[in-house]
Amino acid sequence: MAATGSEKQGASADAKAFYVSTPIYYVNDAPHLGHAYTTVAGDVLTRWHRQRGEKVWYLTGTDEHGQKIMRTAEANDVTPQAWCDKLVEEAWKPLWEHLDIANDDFIRTTEKRHTDRVQEFVQDLYDKGEIYKGGYEGPYCVGCEEYKLPGDLIEAEDGTRLCPIHKKPVEILKEENYFFKLSAYGPKLLDLYAANPGFIQPESARNEVVNFVKQGLQDLSISRSTFDWGVPVPWDDKHVIYVWVDALLNYATAVGYNENPAKFEETFPANVHLVGKDILRFHAVIWPAMLMAQGLPVPGRVAANGWLMVGGEKMSKSNLTGIKPQDLTSHFGVDAYRWYFLRAIAFGSDGSFSWEDFSARYTSELANDYGNLASRVAAMVGKYFGGALPGATAAGEAEQAVRDGLTKTVAEADRKIGEELDFQGGILAVFDFVKQVNGYITEQEPWKVAKDESPEGRARLATILYTAAESLRAVAVLLNAIMPDTSRKLWDSLGAEESLGALAGQRVQDAATWGQLPAGATVTKGAVLFPRLEDPKKD
Repeated sequence: MAATGSEKQGASADAKAFYVSTPIYYVNDAPHLGHAYTTVAGDVLTRWHRQRGEKVWYLTGTDEHGQKIMRTAEANDVTPQAWCDKLVEEAWKPLWEHLDIANDDFIRTTEKRHTDRVQEFVQDLYDKGEIYKGGYEGPYCVGCEEYKLPGDLIEAEDGTRLCPIHKKPVEILKEENYFFKLSAYGPKLLDLYAANPGFIQPESARNEVVNFVKQGLQDLSISRSTFDWGVPVPWDDKHVIYVWVDALLNYATAVGYNENPAKFEETFPANVHLVGKDILRFHAVIWPAMLMAQGLPVPGRVAANGWLMVGGEKMSKSNLTGIKPQDLTSHFGVDAYRWYFLRAIAFGSDGSFSWEDFSARYTSELANDYGNLASRVAAMVGKYFGGALPGATAAGEAEQAVRDGLTKTVAEADRKIGEELDFQGGILAVFDFVKQVNGYITEQEPWKVAKDESPEGRARLATILYTAAESLRAVAVLLNAIMPDTSRKLWDSLGAEESLGALAGQRVQDAATWGQLPAGATVTKGAVLFPRLEDPKKD
């Protein structure tokens, strides 16, 4: 596993951590590609900031209360707690380990550290007069655990009203509930959006939320009395707290709310909440309103990723389009998996998964462009210099162009990934540089230069190979957040561990500083970074 957020790498001990969260995922079934997409994105973002030398905190976890979980457990003839324990320990946690996710914490909403704090938070709001008792009747989607507005529903051919996300009939519920005065926070939320245009990303999502709030907010039902699988309302044990109020509070309870003031102070609020666009309103409307009511700071950004689509439908178990990540990692490998979805889909937009597209990009960009470059350079250093990296003594305009290209690449990748959450743009910038280095080798033709055994010829050959190896040193640093395993293999093959130290300790900002690989470093041709793919039909 990679270094955790507790490894400061020179960051000030009292500096606020760069805090990133995924949604906490429902454990009604095993995780699929959509869940892994968001989690890998968060892992890449936090690894990147960690390699900036910043203190980082990365949180993920599971949402284990609510009617949907209760019904799933009943259908499997087990208790809700037993169902959650089984799924978390046998499916969710093992997958994140398999995908090399370096999360600093994993929160479960059935943990006492969470449930006690949820009750305290809600009790405080009740004592402040922010919560009152009332009644409500309306269409409810168990899959979303949400009352729907009539205008949100779609109509089936037989006239049945359906949830637009799950395509299943809604239930008409009528119950006595407690309500949070959400309607009072509409103006404050609009002020927040206006003062911080980047609070919601992408812009299309921001516009949707702003228009929704401008239409006027209804008070939020924050309790349920028709089932009991949830956190009890502290002043009325006939009710349990609405699962979304319970779930949202994980972002505070996991970092010490009302329990560890020092931890809370150095971590909260989140810098970035990564969410699916279908749960954007909860995070961009309800969550900041709850924090405002409690006098707590709001998050820095709520970034909504798009949906992964299969056959024109959102990938999900309920649509029978869920695909296990292991189905892909067993064929392409974990690092290629981590790379592909962030490379192929612009974060914030919907994107369709295609086995054929994955195969084509793997072969073209990973195997041919990147992997072949690493193999060729190591092989030539071995063939012409016995595996000892030569020094560069005959650099000219061609080498300066590579150095300039690297400087531009580092700045662009750092801005796009570290600041803009444009993972695709950052990855493309790095691979454009890889293409530039490949072009440099093709133009310089070191295999021909090697035939000139004069001192000038040897100096020129040495310079070409040093330039290529030093470029790969930088690429290993820039791709470490995305493909940590292959980056470590490349780092080792360049002999960088001996002279520069561990790859995890290399700052991305310093990747463009030229000349870090020392002459004499031992370059070895290790295993192929991206092996040729076997035809899955032959498996």
